[in-house]
Amino acid sequence: MKLVIAIIKPFKLDEVREALTTIGVAGMTVTEVKGFGRQKGQTEIYRGAEYSTNMVPKIKIEVVCAAGLADRVVEAIQSSANTGAIGDGKIFVLDVGQAVRIRTGETDDTAL
Repeated sequence: MKLVIAIIKPFKLDEVREALTTIGVAGMTVTEVKGFGRQKGQTEIYRGAEYSTNMVPKIKIEVVCAAGLADRVVEAIQSSANTGAIGDGKIFVLDVGQAVRIRTGETDDTAL
């Protein structure tokens, strides 16, 4: 099993969700996060005063899937979240040692 973590621009969430649903992803966790990378934050104007924010709002998506599906998940996220601009985000893929469905006790792939 693999854990795919994607950090994307907030307005791309619906497109990414649609792309993942199309390839058969049954569930995901979505979190509103803030951070920065090469963008180094952004400058905004509030009530006529310009100020700099260190953290940029992003969306963090976490998907646990079968190892054979991970490449397709990454591909779907990358193609649907891409705007071609700086700050499109990152995708990380990690190994998952075990998964357990709390309600039934099912484990690993059957728990997904």
